[in-house]
Amino acid sequence: MPEGDTIHKVAAYLDDALRDRRVQAVRLHPAFGPTVGARTVARVASEGKHLFISFEDGTALRSHLGMYGAWHSYPAGAVWRKPRRQASVVIDTAQRDFVCFNAKEVQWLRSHGFRRADQAARLGADLIRDGLAAEELLRRIDSFCDPQTLLVDLLLDQRIAAGIGNVYKSEVLFLEHWAPLRRVRDLGDDALLALYRRAAALLGENLGGGPRTTRFSAAGRGGLWVYGRAELPCRRCAAPVRRALLGRQPRSSYWCARCQA
Repeated sequence: MPEGDTIHKVAAYLDDALRDRRVQAVRLHPAFGPTVGARTVARVASEGKHLFISFEDGTALRSHLGMYGAWHSYPAGAVWRKPRRQASVVIDTAQRDFVCFNAKEVQWLRSHGFRRADQAARLGADLIRDGLAAEELLRRIDSFCDPQTLLVDLLLDQRIAAGIGNVYKSEVLFLEHWAPLRRVRDLGDDALLALYRRAAALLGENLGGGPRTTRFSAAGRGGLWVYGRAELPCRRCAAPVRRALLGRQPRSSYWCARCQA
């Protein structure tokens, strides 16, 4: 499940492979827009869960992987591991094909155009790149959320801060001892900031190789505390981990009713 740390690593890989290189073509699935010819890549960067490939001609390609998207890299002419009909973006170079499969969104933008600026304005600070700006974060919570907003919806709202996905949502709430159905009104400013401070730390810890982990203390290293562990014993108190579809757009949430009472 791609989250902010995954997209950050993908952007770093693609930037290293493509920056200042002239690609032969950028092919899009017809549902997303036109294919374009040769052009030079200026840079590749992430903003939360969005990936931007900027070109020297002033265009930019934004992609969002959603739940099921993934980037692959293949030697030119190699057999792909997924069907070609699932390719959302194909970047052709003389040596390799960089393929994005099953993206949720792909969009051409002008690098300095209105839609690009609007996209940036609708995203909160990237917790990996920008860190935590407390006053701005609290201002965005006040602007975009009402006091009745559930914590599961707050953490997934990319307008507040960009990069938190469904895994980190459950893990942050567990580590900060908040039940998922508590509301913004139940937390003071310090507690709200602690949620995002924890999320930023976890995202930063997962920028290396290996599987995602949120357990770093002497109490246990490796793996996740609650996500994906429905009905298994809580790693702190041994009570069964619960799972339910929660929020405005129901997504799986995992929690320990005892630790997050």
